Amino acid sequence: MEIGRTRRKIQEILSFSKGSLVVLDKLAGDQVDLLVNGQCVAKGDVVVIDDNFGIRITEILQKPDINS
Repeated sequence: MEIGRTRRKIQEILSFSKGSLVVLDKLAGDQVDLLVNGQCVAKGDVVVIDDNFGIRITEILQKPDINS
């Protein structure tokens, strides 16, 4: 699952410590795709439970036809 992306300089990353904040472009309630090996297998919503991010799966996509 990709909750967001951001760009940081190596110098900034090296200065991170426990509790450092990295702002992403997804918020609780936003829709996300669940990817496995680069292939979308499900869709869901970002949830926050006890300060932890997760995904509530709302749709499982059909298994791709490997014979096509």
